[in-house]
Amino acid sequence: MDLKTFTSAIAQIAEEKGISQERVIETIESAIAAAYKKDYGKKGQIIKAKLSPETGGVEFWRVMQVLDDSMVYSEEEIEDLKEKKIEPIDDKVKFNPEKHIMLKEAKKTESKIKAGEDLIQPLESQGDYGRIAAQTAKQVILQKIREAEKESIFEEYKEKEGEIISGIIQRIEGRNMYFDIGKTLAVLTKEEQIPGEFYRPGQRLKLYILKVEENSRGPLIFVSRAYPKFISKLFELEVPEILAGSIEIKSIAREAGSRTKIAVSSEQEGVDPIGSLVGQKGTRISAVINELGGEKIDAIEYAAEPDQYVANALSPAKVLEVKIMPKNKALAIVPEDQISLAIGKEGQNVRLAAKLTGWKIDVRGPEGGKTEDLKREPEAGEEKKDESKKKPKEKDKKKKAKKKSLKKDAKAKSSKSSESKTSEPEEEDKEDKK
Repeated sequence: MDLKTFTSAIAQIAEEKGISQERVIETIESAIAAAYKKDYGKKGQIIKAKLSPETGGVEFWRVMQVLDDSMVYSEEEIEDLKEKKIEPIDDKVKFNPEKHIMLKEAKKTESKIKAGEDLIQPLESQGDYGRIAAQTAKQVILQKIREAEKESIFEEYKEKEGEIISGIIQRIEGRNMYFDIGKTLAVLTKEEQIPGEFYRPGQRLKLYILKVEENSRGPLIFVSRAYPKFISKLFELEVPEILAGSIEIKSIAREAGSRTKIAVSSEQEGVDPIGSLVGQKGTRISAVINELGGEKIDAIEYAAEPDQYVANALSPAKVLEVKIMPKNKALAIVPEDQISLAIGKEGQNVRLAAKLTGWKIDVRGPEGGKTEDLKREPEAGEEKKDESKKKPKEKDKKKKAKKKSLKKDAKAKSSKSSESKTSEPEEEDKEDKK
């Protein structure tokens, strides 16, 4: 083969598979050694080959492990192991003349060699190989390149754990979504999907690399769209001040698909953290919201003082005062008209504020009456039972009110009719008198 064609083929394979040229050459060397052993070697031999891309020449040698008497099982010991079924000692091996050589014999070739080292014996190069040997070489090349490709992909994406990538939905299997991310596929499980989000084949989405695991079939890449850090990575793409270090994301509390609270602080004077996150006319935060399918995002300013931090976390509600209590509890006093806003729908606002700050938050009105505590939410069955109990009472009240109003109307009509009857005779008497 022409050397230029040979080297260009190596470069092409390396580029297509994403592996180094050195790894491709090692694969070819393993294949040539396997072919040599198939035609000219013996079973058990360890044969190595060295390929020179500059000249196209190949050198072969045989590797033999040097052993002494303490490292080899005697025939009596082998018999005992078979009879007593004793586990063999790791330091000792059964002598194989094809890959082992005793120290005395090895010193005849190389005087300074020691037990445990490898003795290299050069072999004569061969240029003619049979069909079976060529087929063996082909299989070795394909297998080694596949293994090298898997290792390369695993190492590449293992370094990208915790980063954002873009992927296209290739197929949907049950509740799992499989994304084409370039060199391999990534799986988005049901638990890591945004609740209520609709997926279709061919759709391009941003994904957070959650973890990368090694498997016999290749690397397994698990991605997420519900993980809280997905929000911070999206803001890093939109807000250059975060990457520059002038703004730092301190904490994130998220209920995927519904609402997120993000606490930011400024590390540089003159930089508004909230304004930088929101952007001019809300362009930056809108880009993140659109990627999340309309999920609401509250950006709040981080404060070192716990009371101020809790007050900020309850935004958009206005807080009159925050009292720090024992056992990591905080009492927030809010105006009467702000109570429902501070609590949020189904307690979501105060719940996210508690996750964000790490404090157990209790919301009260200015009069001191307890309005909200983070208790267990009633189950759907319990709510329905309560409503079903309340409905008959409400119906009874309405019926009673209707009856009362009908009675009042009847009394009013009867009184009017009696008045009209009494007034007519009086008029007749007056006319008679005249």
